Amino acid sequence: MAVLGVAIIGCGFAGNFHSNAWIKVNGVDIRLKAAVDNDLSRANALKEKWNYEYASADYDKVLADPEVDIIDIALPPLLHLPFAYKALEAGKHVICDKPLTGYFGTEEDEKPVGDKVPKRKMYESILKDLEECREKVAKSNTLFMYAENYIYSPAIVKAAEILRKKKSYVIYMNAECSVHGSTSPLSKDWNLVGGGSIMRLGSHPIAGVLYLKQVESEVRGYEIRPVSVMADTGRIVKGFPEEAKKHILSKFNDVEDFGHITITFSDGSKAVILSTEHYMGGIQNHINIITNDGVLNCNMTPPDNMKSFFMDEDGLEDVYISENLRCKTGWNSVFVAEETLRGYIGELQAFAEDVAYGRKPESGIDIALETTKIMYAAYVSDEEGRRVNL
Repeated sequence: MAVLGVAIIGCGFAGNFHSNAWIKVNGVDIRLKAAVDNDLSRANALKEKWNYEYASADYDKVLADPEVDIIDIALPPLLHLPFAYKALEAGKHVICDKPLTGYFGTEEDEKPVGDKVPKRKMYESILKDLEECREKVAKSNTLFMYAENYIYSPAIVKAAEILRKKKSYVIYMNAECSVHGSTSPLSKDWNLVGGGSIMRLGSHPIAGVLYLKQVESEVRGYEIRPVSVMADTGRIVKGFPEEAKKHILSKFNDVEDFGHITITFSDGSKAVILSTEHYMGGIQNHINIITNDGVLNCNMTPPDNMKSFFMDEDGLEDVYISENLRCKTGWNSVFVAEETLRGYIGELQAFAEDVAYGRKPESGIDIALETTKIMYAAYVSDEEGRRVNL
């Protein structure tokens, strides 16, 4: 059995999610080697929780460790590519959390970035960054794996199988990722996350629909690519009076809290993407696929396999019901086997096998690059009020 050493870089929310999935990988012997964070106390906490062999605040030490095969990057977006490039240069396989990267501003930019920097400038800068990224990945002898869990969720995996077997023509898709606020304190500022709901949330369904069109391309025997984007964004709750914000979980500065994107593909098909920050019921994740011979509704969350009803929250303080669910009374959909239904276990299982057997990842650099390009084309479309050709 292949043995792979894993180092997790970033020991926050995503680091915990990934660690929980790594310990469930089968058929490949996973050694949890290192928990790495600039806050050593967080690294030590993750080490103790998931039994990593050591904790460190020194990234170079981990890169020099010959027993580390995979660098799993679970950092804020502005750190993704700098850490990924160092890992590739060190000969490590890279798993990079979404979104791949973004525009975070320069020293010359007027602040705040989200309000003052033209989105056209951001888009042109991003295109250069993406080309550099493509070249660096192409020159490496290791794998670059894009941690997009939508692609590995059981519902999407099954949809891909059905599309391959039936050879259906996809007419359009509608997809959503909406949450009640953010788990990250960095999410309110453009210079830290590179955008708002489109970047943090919309990146999921964008990558998902790109993957499904990639599957259709395989069936058709020719490339089907995104050719244009139209978008609308908003900062809807910004102007609400304070008394109307008592149930609003997060405060956002220069980023959007609503995004709506229409993607047109080269075969004329469409995909509509919705991402919002203020879904009070916890979190919505789905892709609906309408084809020439059927419909596939791929629901990831909320799950329907368990419901709860409580008159009060006594004893539930440490019981996880749903991500960012503030109220556990009344009726709720309880998240059961969330790491499976949302694709995290399937994702890391696939990546472990990709590395062990030299297989090309289904979620690799191409989807990562295209997703980022579409997101920033959407920002241009919204600001300039027009369709943007890709």
